[in-house]
Amino acid sequence: MNKSQVREAIVELLESQLLHAQEAANQAHDLATHEQSVAETQYDTVGLEASYLAQGQSQRVIELQAMLQWYRNLVLPDGLTKIQVNALLTLESATSDTIHLFVGAQGGGLEVVVEGSAVMVISLEAPLSKLLLGLEEGDDVNLPNKGVYEIAHIS
Repeated sequence: MNKSQVREAIVELLESQLLHAQEAANQAHDLATHEQSVAETQYDTVGLEASYLAQGQSQRVIELQAMLQWYRNLVLPDGLTKIQVNALLTLESATSDTIHLFVGAQGGGLEVVVEGSAVMVISLEAPLSKLLLGLEEGDDVNLPNKGVYEIAHIS
């Protein structure tokens, strides 16, 4: 697996999420502007709640569009020797448990599958990133609730 494959999988996932978010925003907007959503009493808040939902869904669309654009334009550095932003790394435990991570400036929490292996995107703000940044291949790291892992590969 290489970083280009991971980036392409992230782009595909974000495109799918964007499509769903756009559909949800359109549905929420339709509900907010529907004639049956007009308040009949001061306690009738269906229209107001729908407008808040439409606003939130529209904000999500904007965030996904920005993230998608960022990943499409991402230049992936080669020859990394230390963990930094845009690094793809493999961690291995003594019991051969393997974890694949991509350190991204955006999209923390996304998970994609590349060549049958799950790759988790971790943001720079994540505690795990702060634990890993600057480490090199061969270094050991004690992951909370997981145990000790060796940094087997960085690219």
